[in-house]
Parts: sequence; C-alpha cells; structure tokens
Amino acid sequence: MASGPERNVLSIQSTVVFGYVGNKSAAFPLQVLGFDVSTINSVQFSNHTGYKCFKGQVLNSDDLACLYDGLQENGISSFSHILTGYIGSQSFLEKVAEIVVDLKKKNPSLVYVCDPVMGDNGEMYVPAELLPVYIDKILPIADIVTPNQFEVEKLTGIKITSEEDAIEAMKILHSKGPKTVVISSSVFSSDGSIISLASTVANGKNEVYKVQFQKLNAVFVGTGDLFAACLLAWLEKDKDLKLALEKTIATLQSVIKRTFEKAKALAGDGNRPTPAQMELQLVQSKTDIETPPNIYNAVAL
Repeated sequence: MASGPERNVLSIQSTVVFGYVGNKSAAFPLQVLGFDVSTINSVQFSNHTGYKCFKGQVLNSDDLACLYDGLQENGISSFSHILTGYIGSQSFLEKVAEIVVDLKKKNPSLVYVCDPVMGDNGEMYVPAELLPVYIDKILPIADIVTPNQFEVEKLTGIKITSEEDAIEAMKILHSKGPKTVVISSSVFSSDGSIISLASTVANGKNEVYKVQFQKLNAVFVGTGDLFAACLLAWLEKDKDLKLALEKTIATLQSVIKRTFEKAKALAGDGNRPTPAQMELQLVQSKTDIETPPNIYNAVAL
C-alpha cells in the first residue's frame, strides 16, 4: 500500500502549561488529521493571559536561532508547512521571516500559513513595531494568511464596515503576496452575526466565499489558533478553499458550543464561568475535528 504525502508542520507560536491556546490549540487537531507537528514556543506561560495572573518564559530571537540551528545540523529541518501565530517581539518575528525564506530555498513547495496575531476588538496586544514587519517581511513570503477583522484593518488601512470593504481589503493583501486570504471573523452585518470570508487567486482567477453564523454570548480563547490549524489541514487534504472553509467553521462551532455548554454546567445557573471552565474542549471534540459536521455552506461571492 502506497504511503501518503509527507505532512510535516513546523508550528511557531505561544504555548501554555494548562489550557488550550497557541501550539496547545493547534498541534492536537493537526495530529488528529494526520500531520506530524514540530513546535517552537514563542512564549511558555502557566496559562493564558485572561486569568488573574500568568507566569512563564519568553523566547528571544537568539533562542529561536539556536533551536533552528539544532534542527539544521541534525538534518531534521524538512517541513511541508510552516504555521505561525502569536509572536511578541520584532526581532523574533524578523528571525521567523529569515527561517521561512531559508526553508523555502530548501523546499520551494513549502506552504507558509501565517496567522498575524496582533489584536482584536480594537486593541493591539503586541508592540506596534510588529505591524511593519508583518507588512514588509511576512506577507511577501506567506502563502496563506488568516487575520481577524481588526488585523485585516491594521494590515491594509481599510476600515471594514461592509462585505465590499472586506473584499477590497483581501485584494490588497493578495497584492502583498499571499495567494489565499481568510478573514477568520468579522462583524459588520446588521444582525450582529459573524462572517468569515475566504479569497484565493489561482491561474489569474479570484474565488471568494462567505460563511455566516450566529455569535455565542461568550469569549473564547485559542479559537484563532484552532482556526488556522484546521484551515491548513483541510486545504492540504482537500485542495478546495470552499470545502476547507466549511469544515474549519464547522469544527470551530462544534468545539465552542461543546465548551460553552460544559462551562455553563460547571458554573451553575446564574454564575459566570471562570477562565478555567471556558478552556476549549479540544480532546472531547476529537470526532468533530476528524469528521466535521456538514452544517455550513460557503456562498460564492
């Protein structure tokens, strides 16, 4: 029996000891879907920053270079994909760009999936100097980008208040390098629902798709990391943006609904769930990750 293609992901983003964000949120679904995952943790915290406190360590660019050197010297730096998420310093992000360029020289078919984690809900939670690095050094070498609405606005300078604005912003991002642009979440519809949009340019043709779904009245952490990982996996497996978007959204919605129901049960009637109770129910959602329910239809625009 012939073996399938090698699917090895180098994932560079944050991690936590307890809970699910960053690499903890991305590695499990990728592994379940048949990918080997090698992780470099840009930060390692006890828990995500939404708790009353967090403690841990932050990798610097020299630490990253040291780890990469170790991979190279041992001949174990061959990857089919690179996935990046939260990165907290300019020098670290610049080193990531160097590593991506180097790996693409060795493997021109390598796919770089970038989730440009900078902020949300109108607030930056990384230093402002990372923005020009994303624009000038990361976007030109990225194949797929998965920003949220706030991040798209920062990267393009366009305020998104309509579908037309979002499409124009995606065109600008395409012009900077990425062949595939997916806005993981945006809110501009009159009913307050969430809209996810995906655009790809291939052979001179542009395909754009939209999925719209209702927002749950809760805040979830680690969902963007899960989104980027699932999108990477399904784009690789199905080679179909429409299908990948549908499966990714279905997976996300299954996970957060399961998480919310359990959190409410643990908190009890009338009580607000704690951050620990709101940690994503990833392992419990293994079946939905492997076979996402067929409940969303991406509409072509």
